[in-house]
Amino acid sequence: MPGSRSLLVAGLAAVALVASACSGTSDQGADRADGTDVAASGEPRAIISLSPTTTEMLYAVGAGDRVIAVDERSDFPEDAPVTDLSGYTPNLEAILGYQPDLVVATDDTGDIVSGLERSGVEVLLLPAAQTLDDTYTQLEQVGAATGTIGEAAELVSRMRAEIDEIVASVPERETPLTYFHELDDTFYTVTDDTYIGEVYSLLGMTSIATGDDTYPQLSEELILEADPDLVMLADGQCCGITPEVVAERPGWGELSAVRQDRVFVVDEDLASRWGPRVVDFMREVAGIVSTLPVNDPQPEREPAS
Repeated sequence: MPGSRSLLVAGLAAVALVASACSGTSDQGADRADGTDVAASGEPRAIISLSPTTTEMLYAVGAGDRVIAVDERSDFPEDAPVTDLSGYTPNLEAILGYQPDLVVATDDTGDIVSGLERSGVEVLLLPAAQTLDDTYTQLEQVGAATGTIGEAAELVSRMRAEIDEIVASVPERETPLTYFHELDDTFYTVTDDTYIGEVYSLLGMTSIATGDDTYPQLSEELILEADPDLVMLADGQCCGITPEVVAERPGWGELSAVRQDRVFVVDEDLASRWGPRVVDFMREVAGIVSTLPVNDPQPEREPAS
C-alpha cells in the first residue's frame, strides 16, 4: 500500500480545522502518520478494530460497513464481525490474514504498530481517554481516518448537547453525593481524577477515594468509615455482585447506602468504555441521582473509633 502511513495526516489536520482544538490524545494519534490527504489517497476499505471502544467508535461515525473484523471482546453493536483476534495479545500474522488497510487499536502491545506499518497497514492508536474532551477528539480522529469527518462532527455535537441536557436535568445540591464505585469484589475503585470520575462529578457526585492513585484498592474499613451515600456496582456482570451480596458482607448492612436501598448495579461495559455510549451511562446514573431527595437529611453516623 504505497503511502499508507500518510493516510491520516490531512484527515487529522481537517479535524483540527473542524474542532479548532487538539488534545494530547489527538497528538498521539497524529504522531502515527505523515504525508498526503486521505481523501486524495482513498478511504480505507478494510478496517480492523482491536478493542470494544474503538469498535463502537467506528460504527458510531458511520464506518461500520467497512469493518471486516473486530477483537473477541467487542460485543457492540451486535452485528460487528467478532473474531478470535485479541487486543490484549495481538498476533500480527493473524491480523494481516484479513488484509486490512487500517487497524484501530488502543495499545501498542507487543510493538504491533511497527509490525503493521512495516507491512504497509495504517494504524490509528487511541489510548484510554482521560476526559470527555478526549472522547470527542478521538471520535473526530476516527472520522478523519475513515473519511467520515462530517458524521463524526455531527456525532460529537449531538453528544455534547445530550450530555448538557442530562447534566441540567440533575437537581442541584449544596453538598455533592458521595459514592463508592466498585470495580471488582476486591474493592478497587476510582477517584474524581479519572474518566468515570469526571462523569460522576458532572452529575453532582464525589468519590470517597482520594489520593494520587487514581484507581486505588480500598480496605473494607475505609469504605465502612466513609459511609458513602451511594454504592455503584460495576462488577455485576463480571463477578455476580448484587445489592443483596453487598448487604450480606460483614458490617456492610450498616452502611447508609445499604439501609436506604442506594446500592445500584451499573452496566460495566458502559462504565468502562470511553466511546459514544458514555451518554447512555450518564443517562443511567442521572436517572438514579434524580430519584434521591435533594434535601435528604444525612443519617446519624457512628463516630470513627
